[in-house]
Amino acid sequence: MKKSRFTEAQIMGVLRQAEGGMPVPELCREHGISSATFYKWRAKYGGMDASMMGQMKALEDENRRLKRMFADLSMQADLLREALGKK
Repeated sequence: MKKSRFTEAQIMGVLRQAEGGMPVPELCREHGISSATFYKWRAKYGGMDASMMGQMKALEDENRRLKRMFADLSMQADLLREALGKK
């Protein structure tokens, strides 16, 4: 997964500026982001504070780890099923 060049605090700052009434095109030009990026951030992080963003990142990391574990275990189970079926 590609790492964002903006930190969570920077994203929150951009979203707060937009809530403060700054026009979105001007905000995007100032920070060097596309309007699509801004709206994606707003959909994902809108209404959150910094602690909630940290919790969400931790949950995403844990979910990624669990999915990887599940994939490994299911592959092992398939290999065992295949090996036992050949006998």
